[in-house]
Amino acid sequence: MTDDREPTMTGYDQARWIDGDEPRYEPLLSEKDETTVEVGGDDGPLPDDLTRDDLTLPELSEPELARHYTRLSQMNYGIESGPYPLGSCTMKYNPKFTEDVAALPGAAVHPDRPDGTLQGTLELMAHLQDYLARIGGMDEVSLQPPAGAAGEFVGILVAKAYHEHNDEGHRSEVIVPDSAHGTNFATAALAGYDVIEVPSAEDGRVDLDALEAAASEDTAAFMLTNPNTLGLFERNIEAVAEIVHGVGGLLYYDGANLNALLGRARPGDMGFDVMHYNVHKTFATPHGGGGPGAGPVGVVEKLAPFLPAPRVRERDDGFERFDPEYTIGKVHGFEGNWLVLVKAFAYIARLGDDGLRDASAKAVLNANYLAERIGYEVPHGPFHHEFVASAGDQDAADVAKRMLDYGVHPPTTKWPDIVSEALMTEPTEIESRDSLDDLAAAFEAVREEDDETLAAAPDRTTARRIDQTEAARNPRLSWHDLAD
Repeated sequence: MTDDREPTMTGYDQARWIDGDEPRYEPLLSEKDETTVEVGGDDGPLPDDLTRDDLTLPELSEPELARHYTRLSQMNYGIESGPYPLGSCTMKYNPKFTEDVAALPGAAVHPDRPDGTLQGTLELMAHLQDYLARIGGMDEVSLQPPAGAAGEFVGILVAKAYHEHNDEGHRSEVIVPDSAHGTNFATAALAGYDVIEVPSAEDGRVDLDALEAAASEDTAAFMLTNPNTLGLFERNIEAVAEIVHGVGGLLYYDGANLNALLGRARPGDMGFDVMHYNVHKTFATPHGGGGPGAGPVGVVEKLAPFLPAPRVRERDDGFERFDPEYTIGKVHGFEGNWLVLVKAFAYIARLGDDGLRDASAKAVLNANYLAERIGYEVPHGPFHHEFVASAGDQDAADVAKRMLDYGVHPPTTKWPDIVSEALMTEPTEIESRDSLDDLAAAFEAVREEDDETLAAAPDRTTARRIDQTEAARNPRLSWHDLAD
């Protein structure tokens, strides 16, 4: 490694460009050679105004078709293109063997079959419940929630049911630190609670005095992730638990950052009562894209009777589904997104205790290594899985756009807002030292560029800078919209 490493154009970049001048334009299939085929035949049951005699289709050879879709894939950026350091979102490579396991014929079962015909499926679920419970230091786990945010909501509903069962339905507040994920605020409000925000201390951790002032007999729970969104471990977590438990509240663990603790520390041992697991962040199942997810919820023993139904348990003669005594009910179809859970199980089983410990060690090492190399101010530290740098006098959004021109995905920007012009960066455990050096070189190059260059970026991508607000509020979901 040399300190003057230059950012290099990746295969991803080269595939988007012709003569290094203009981005490649890939026509739609409908714009390629076409042919008309007859589709007539015997009269069918449909009325004439819903049928046609011929159909216009693209006339392409197999190589042309394969190259078309390959070029389209090269115009996009994904975790298999290069580093994807979105802080807090934890985008990491999903090993292909988990896809192979989920595609096994035995995994394709209808979940409404009788328990006696699903013993292999139920056994895997029971083992996964046990794995997750041991990893988190929890007593019982539900696999049913279909995503991390859904897991949060279920966890708070379980806490609410517990309080109401104990005639403490008057508890109307959930405390959330100002550095928390936005879903924490939304979850508490959606569950009907008043949200009480507490500020961070100067070191970026929970302000114990502020927490003590906010905690009261109205406190239902305090939602916290540890390490927090600045990548800092809450050193005073035992004192935090004492404050919350002292007023009769529950301590909720947002499992977004659990990958920093695997095999080294457990939320249950810190005093947390309920938590959710982000299997896409921690156990390498697919993330985002609108597909199925999973957000299992773990609880200590006193909360177990309130978990969603059904759960899975082992009996003398095999495995069965059952409803907890005071269950909050079903929160998703059947037992959750089964094939996502299969992938999580496969990942945990393949790595084992030593592999999980190694993953957390590399997540921490990579974050601290990159934080030392990126050329931007990085307040606080040392870090665990992620860190938040400041773009300083540059606009963080402009920095992100310009990084695309160097063939790397930018970090999360502008959040948390307790760091000015935040660049929230998480390399995860999957990146090699060379990969981190390339990523650092891109950061360093952008740091030296002028405002005019940054404001015009990106200029080497297939799509230029878009109006992100308009795109979110009024997305164009069909190529027909572009023709209007």
